[in-house]
Amino acid sequence: MKIYCISDVHGFFAEFEEALALVLEHLDEPDTKLCLLGDYIHGGADNYRVLDRIMELQNKYGSDKVIALLGNHEDFVLTGYSTINNMNLVEDEEHWTDDVSDDKYIQWFENLPRYYTEGNTIFVHAGIEEDAGDMWEWATGEDILVGKYPAETGKIEGLEMKVVAGHIGTCVIADDPSFHDIYYDGESHYYIDGTVIESGYIPVLLVDTEKDKYYQVTESGNNLVFPYDEEY
Repeated sequence: MKIYCISDVHGFFAEFEEALALVLEHLDEPDTKLCLLGDYIHGGADNYRVLDRIMELQNKYGSDKVIALLGNHEDFVLTGYSTINNMNLVEDEEHWTDDVSDDKYIQWFENLPRYYTEGNTIFVHAGIEEDAGDMWEWATGEDILVGKYPAETGKIEGLEMKVVAGHIGTCVIADDPSFHDIYYDGESHYYIDGTVIESGYIPVLLVDTEKDKYYQVTESGNNLVFPYDEEY
């Protein structure tokens, strides 16, 4: 299976379309999927356009071909801390604005999975309970899946799987403000949040589960992702 991964769009529609342009021509191919890792809203001006685009892709290809996971910003809406267009926290009921036009999006959020697995890869917005090893599915709470902080790096003991996640900008993980590409720690983690609000760029990761290879997808081709410390 070949799985293209995009995360942390945050309402930046044009940048999302640029990333999708690297993927959509391949979605008609067999054994190919697109996995979106959450945080589709809050940041840019086109929250609804991004959501409509994802729903359109799922209607066209099916939700088993275009997999959308829940992120913490979608969870904020579900728990009443924000609206789709407004990140400001809603602290009590009198400040809540019930926009009936949001109903279909909220219903969609409610049905989004919090993780997906294929081969030896776990796709998730934020992370898993790594101390649990191969019992991670049982041990990981919903809040960890969408909101784990800080990011962990290194080998996950007792688990022969890799984690692909977004949530935290790769510039933060690399401790390099200029780095917005895919971060691989050389062991168990690939992080793909390129902090689009700063970089204007959304990275695309391709996971070939049959070959156990991970590539950064660019206009010029697919480049094998090497550990950050080896490239920078």
